[in-house]
Amino acid sequence: MDYLKRLQYEKPVLFWVVLLVGFWLGFQLLLFVAALLLGPFSLPPWAPIALVIGVLVIIARRQQNSR
Repeated sequence: MDYLKRLQYEKPVLFWVVLLVGFWLGFQLLLFVAALLLGPFSLPPWAPIALVIGVLVIIARRQQNSR
């Protein structure tokens, strides 16, 4: 964690690039897992995206309410 804070102060552009790539890879992994789980149900191709976004919204709302 200290490494990320130091990277943020010393090289902010590299920090944001690494952060964005990490979020993108995590989102792609979530979509892949959702597609694997929903594949046998013959749902439309946008269903995994809707599932992932819906779960992320529910998590964000629960965190917002817990404060």
